[in-house]
Amino acid sequence: MNSNSFLAIDFETANYYRHSACAVGLVKVENCKIIRKKSFLIKPPQKEFYFSYIHGITWEDVKNELTFEELWPKMKSFFSGVDFLVAHNASFDKSVLRKCCEYYDIEFPQNDFLCTVQLSRRLWNIYPTNLPSVCNHFKIPLKHHDALSDTEACAQIMLRAIKEKKFAYELT
Repeated sequence: MNSNSFLAIDFETANYYRHSACAVGLVKVENCKIIRKKSFLIKPPQKEFYFSYIHGITWEDVKNELTFEELWPKMKSFFSGVDFLVAHNASFDKSVLRKCCEYYDIEFPQNDFLCTVQLSRRLWNIYPTNLPSVCNHFKIPLKHHDALSDTEACAQIMLRAIKEKKFAYELT
């Protein structure tokens, strides 16, 4: 794949339910340049927040925000015109996106997903592959568990793979 048009995405969730997205970061890349980036707080369907200790987001922070369903029209434009989606630990972010779409009866985007965890292992033999370790390896700034910062870092990792012409990754 020789594509340089992609969307990096990162979700934070309120609890163990994958449809409990409480934040999302989106970074759109075209021709190896970041052209658009945005983060949104999201009001999840339940008030239960078990992961505030990880990302710092509480019910008070999101109770007046849009739900995923209400936010989707704003998010959807980020998905158009990209060849694939990329996330760090893509299986998690893909499942959050899928479960949010299912919960609100929204058509799931059919873009392929790439994973920068897998890229980091296969292309550069980086271990451990958690986002702070990979960012440290490449000297990429990171405010971990801030959805936009995580997404920007993921986009930078993907751009590095593209620029180094290392395309030996698998779609998930």
